Amino acid sequence: MKIGIVDIDTSHPQNWLPIERNMGHEIIGLWDGGSVHPPQYVRKFAMDHSIPRIFPSLEEMAAQVDCAIIHSCDWDTHVDKAGPFIEAGKAVLIDKPMAGRLSHINQIKAWVRGGARIAGGSSLRFCYETRDWLAQPESERGVPHTVFCGCGVDEFNYGIHAYAMLSGILGPGIARVKHLGAGVQQRIEVTWNSGAEGFLVIGKAGNWLPFYASIVTERSITQYQADSGRLYQALLEATLPYLAGETDTAPVSIEALVEPELCALAARRSSLNGGSDVTFAGLTDDDAYHGQAFAQEYRKARYPG
Repeated sequence: MKIGIVDIDTSHPQNWLPIERNMGHEIIGLWDGGSVHPPQYVRKFAMDHSIPRIFPSLEEMAAQVDCAIIHSCDWDTHVDKAGPFIEAGKAVLIDKPMAGRLSHINQIKAWVRGGARIAGGSSLRFCYETRDWLAQPESERGVPHTVFCGCGVDEFNYGIHAYAMLSGILGPGIARVKHLGAGVQQRIEVTWNSGAEGFLVIGKAGNWLPFYASIVTERSITQYQADSGRLYQALLEATLPYLAGETDTAPVSIEALVEPELCALAARRSSLNGGSDVTFAGLTDDDAYHGQAFAQEYRKARYPG
């Protein structure tokens, strides 16, 4: 594919580029909205990474690429930035978190149901450790009964990794979400329609924590830590063939794709409501994590003063 990069806010773009190229894709240009970096950084980034063009608009990029990869740390802009590419019939990969409010999630679902090719989210959904565990015969590993996942840093921008890891193990079909309170970190219970239970520990921990999972079945107890050095490879191997049209089978259904974000919004609502059970049907646009505020803090951390 000919790929265009939308925003270079985070460390992801420069780390994904070698993998994308090794998979046979061409990076033909980038566009940056300036949420984090000044123009001189963008020009230097393009030169350092042999990206031949900085596009003046998303519409102009959409006319030239086969696929856009949206890396904006302000997730509130993801839908608006994806729009020109969807309208042009191009594929889109939306980096995590895909969206932070219900109306944006519903727009992504509507686009996919209308035939658009959209993938993305957290790489933890596709981590090799989960993939290898699921590849074992169910008769040997058993059926997940209780799963425990966690990570550190923050509730949503980073916490979404734990939500995605849990969804990768248990699949779609979340029935309800309940916030269990906070100690050093936030604790969340997620119940599936099947009766399986997931428990998450997310949020600020005071120090770095790895991505981890414990899976209990009727046959085994398995614990593992995801290898952070292989996460981007796992995500791109799972998503780019579909976005390139090499297969018509999406890595996961659109309903499964957005469940981690919906689960996070439900956990937030539960926390504000004193730990009540929350279903996705009860969510509104008031249940939102605000991307603009996060991007402003991200910029301040990168460029103090």
